[in-house]
Amino acid sequence: MQILHIINHVQNIGNGIVNVAVDLACLQSQYGHNVAVVSDGGEYEPLLASHHVKHWQLNQSRKPLNLLKAAWRYHHIVQEFQPDIVHAHMMRGVILAAIYKVGSKYSLVSTVHNEFQRSAVFMGLADRVIAVSHAVANSMAKRGIPQQKLRIVSNGTLNSPRHLNIQDYQPLPLQRPAISTVAGMYSRKGIADLIAAFSKIAATFSDAHLYLVGDGPDKSMFEAMVQNNDYCDRIHFEGFQPEPQRYMLATDIFVLASHCESFGLVLTEAREAGCAIIASDVDGIPETLDNRQAGILVPPQDSQTLATALTQLLKDPLQLYRWKCRAQENLQRFSAARVNEETLAVYHELAKNYNVATVVENKEVLAGK
Repeated sequence: MQILHIINHVQNIGNGIVNVAVDLACLQSQYGHNVAVVSDGGEYEPLLASHHVKHWQLNQSRKPLNLLKAAWRYHHIVQEFQPDIVHAHMMRGVILAAIYKVGSKYSLVSTVHNEFQRSAVFMGLADRVIAVSHAVANSMAKRGIPQQKLRIVSNGTLNSPRHLNIQDYQPLPLQRPAISTVAGMYSRKGIADLIAAFSKIAATFSDAHLYLVGDGPDKSMFEAMVQNNDYCDRIHFEGFQPEPQRYMLATDIFVLASHCESFGLVLTEAREAGCAIIASDVDGIPETLDNRQAGILVPPQDSQTLATALTQLLKDPLQLYRWKCRAQENLQRFSAARVNEETLAVYHELAKNYNVATVVENKEVLAGK
């Protein structure tokens, strides 16, 4: 098949949507398909090239003049590449592809990652809408996306072409016991709740340290919160790290305190690294943690309950060890290869429908209808 992925950029900045799209493009090319990516570029361009994935530069910023240029550029890309499938991973891409689908032969697929955004409803313009969890599928159905369009392909990035095998990373020498998160520095990621929870238990566990790995627009606000904290010397802002696995491998307890989370891809990587996990009981997170079998779930925006869960693990080494072991069980379903195979099945379903429609149309022409 001729497969064209549309994404805003291919930067290596820890964006899960971008990471999944890059994984799919590389693996689909390995499967023998002719694959291209349309984006505003980034650090993953050499990786795409090494997997024989063509990259076209396309700036999709929202300035009116630029949008007109992007539309014209996209039209020429489609004319040259002649895709069978266009897979849009963000809202602007799906709108652009839907507009130019009229008169074109390609089928349009979208993947919904952040269904909590109001603009996610535009992903329903596609012929098939892939939800990254059952929670996302249910949410999109409630927002009016027809069930016949929806397909569930649970997220997964393990054994990704973007990074090494987990055993090939060298753990960092973190202060132990180490509590870590890897997340964008946004309020919705519950960073403030995690800082508050750590502050509640820091006096009791005087050797514990908190590592906040990630960057984002609210980082300065969180840093200001910590400045007057009695335990500020044990709360570490590490910024974006291209190899967060090195932190996870040295982490005792990994926390994802999100207020909303479609799936929680980082949890699969924390599981692979052997962290005990505490995470918010919201949206797709329970699915990612095998419905409480692989991690402890706590209510979102509840620093006291989060602090209690941290205390239980830190005061009981045997319980901590057991949760580390449970995290590493049943990981095969989170492989990037499985995501690719299920995504290709969605493509083939559309291609089959198109071929059947074409055959019927040709028969009608021959019959003089």
